[in-house]
Amino acid sequence: MSSNKQNPAANVSGATAAVVPTSSLPRSASNRVVPFSLAIALAVAGAAAPSVIQSTLVFTLLTQATISAILATSVGFLIRQNGLVSFGHAAFFGLAGYIIALSMRGHIASPEAAIGLAVVIPTLLAFGLGMVFIRMVGVAFSMLTLAVAQAFYELFMRWRGLANGEDGLRVDWPASIFAVHTAMFQDAGTMFIACWFVLVLVVFGLYVLASGHFGTLTLAIRENEERVRFIGYATVVPRAIVYAISAFIASLAGVLFTLYNGFVTPDILSWSLSGEVMIMAIIGGTRSVWGPALGAVFFFFLKSFIGDVTDHWQALVGGMLIVVVLVVPQGISGLLKLARGKSGGHAS
Repeated sequence: MSSNKQNPAANVSGATAAVVPTSSLPRSASNRVVPFSLAIALAVAGAAAPSVIQSTLVFTLLTQATISAILATSVGFLIRQNGLVSFGHAAFFGLAGYIIALSMRGHIASPEAAIGLAVVIPTLLAFGLGMVFIRMVGVAFSMLTLAVAQAFYELFMRWRGLANGEDGLRVDWPASIFAVHTAMFQDAGTMFIACWFVLVLVVFGLYVLASGHFGTLTLAIRENEERVRFIGYATVVPRAIVYAISAFIASLAGVLFTLYNGFVTPDILSWSLSGEVMIMAIIGGTRSVWGPALGAVFFFFLKSFIGDVTDHWQALVGGMLIVVVLVVPQGISGLLKLARGKSGGHAS
């Protein structure tokens, strides 16, 4: 008796091909050699930066921009794979910082364990929330994420006995962390290299993840959840996993921020930070994994430059965001891909 059962992997690939734009589909394994080589080249370039750049101010700006790029990448990955917009990703970023600060303040855990908890707790929290929130779509999901972020903001702002309110907390780091002298984490040049390596690893890791079966599945769910469910796949858990991964990356950025600054305030949980990160992701373009990181660096330095010229930099950035959304919705990364495609077409 012949079986009429079909291969689920083939079905989901077929479903994806039917509903997902070709440019968003995963590439073959042979095409991952170039991204891997590029990741190695970028890592080497970051390691060589201190021998080229001597300015501490420049490295300070680069370090802050790189941390912002990691945070923006987390938001961009959520948009790309789930099609959902989070207005509260600062919650995971800030929560990581406060977990470290409170652990050090109360001598609850070693610094290494505190850093581990600062990554694990936001990730597990995001997965738990995702199992509920991910069932919502559009504005409902965005408002729920904003509500969670504001709840944490109000908690650490008003509970002075716990977190010293708006004055924030200083992180009492020991002399060394992971056998590395703590002073190196406050050095702009050294911390830039560490943050840059993390950014390169995150972007390349997300590229590999998005290029595999899981990436194909989540893209298919994003485009046509009912069809994917019909061919036998669960859809809530994969989407919750994407949300948890994005929170994991945001918490990594929070850990790096806390290591570098040694101080946390409720501002790192505010809705304004989530909004800035969203703007970075949109400017860079969320159709590619690396787009939000590029947008973050561009936004950070544009903000610094315009802020030196006028106090109304928010209005100029807002106007630029409107132009990007209306004229180039694919963002900077999309324009670069388009330009590369045209040059390749002429060459061929």
